[in-house]
Amino acid sequence: MEFAHVSVMPNQVIDGLAIDREGIYVDCTLGGGGHSLEILKRLDPGGRLVAFDQDPAALAYAGNRLEAYQNQVILVRANFIDLRAKLADLGIDSVQGILFDLGASSYQFDRSDRGFSYMHDGVLDMRMDPDQELTARDLVNQLPKNQLIRIFQDYGEERWAARIAEFICAARNRNPILTTADLVQVIKNAVPAGARRRGSHPAKRVFQALRIATNRELEILGEAIRAAVAVLAKGGRICVISFHSLEERIVKEAFRELAASCICPKELPVCMCGKEKVLRIITSKPLVPSKEEMEANPRSRSAKLRIAERC
Repeated sequence: MEFAHVSVMPNQVIDGLAIDREGIYVDCTLGGGGHSLEILKRLDPGGRLVAFDQDPAALAYAGNRLEAYQNQVILVRANFIDLRAKLADLGIDSVQGILFDLGASSYQFDRSDRGFSYMHDGVLDMRMDPDQELTARDLVNQLPKNQLIRIFQDYGEERWAARIAEFICAARNRNPILTTADLVQVIKNAVPAGARRRGSHPAKRVFQALRIATNRELEILGEAIRAAVAVLAKGGRICVISFHSLEERIVKEAFRELAASCICPKELPVCMCGKEKVLRIITSKPLVPSKEEMEANPRSRSAKLRIAERC
């Protein structure tokens, strides 16, 4: 299967990065290479791009797609939490722009053998890095009920978290839950019929929660943003695309914290914390896709782009 993935808001991202044609840029989430290609098109021969992804399928596909720029692009198989260390290994101590396009790719959702989607029957996996040991199947079959409830509530904002966790525990006591279809059926059994008839697919929030937990997506996001800002040169830009409220909240708070110049209590007459402002927020409200883009690419509908500049 071809690595099919349409990068969202490419024009807004390029505008947001305010590209220096001789600069060094980082794509923390390479995917199909769409954003990386647009960045490379705007670089002179002296400019460079470092692109990260955990998925070897993404790296292989994007490597072919970006072949014309092979002298300017460095592909790194790693989680973006390792950004600073990997850049240091490459002898890079500062960059002019960094992009995060969060979440899973369309390719990962559409491949049944990756186990990300409740729409395709396949092994219950959900690993972005296929060499990682922990899978969603492990979480579903091994975690105690109270931990499953917490994951479904915290990462999926699932109303029926406790009931779904109870049904999962009962089902796995009979037989292991091994496939996405197995899990979807358990969820459907757990969610009352009236609730199943309203809103989105009953398994949507649980699958989101398990994907986030399996890949530690929210756990590492704030730290990764702070590490990225630390390697931005003065005037460099950071762009972050999020796809659900949990990601969006972390991005917003990280930007707000880094853009604050003092966190002392208001009653203190002088600043005692010594905190310096390191970011200037460009987007007071996140940018969203155009109506035309949302119609052409329905998966872009929930995307939000925040942009900030290093002071």
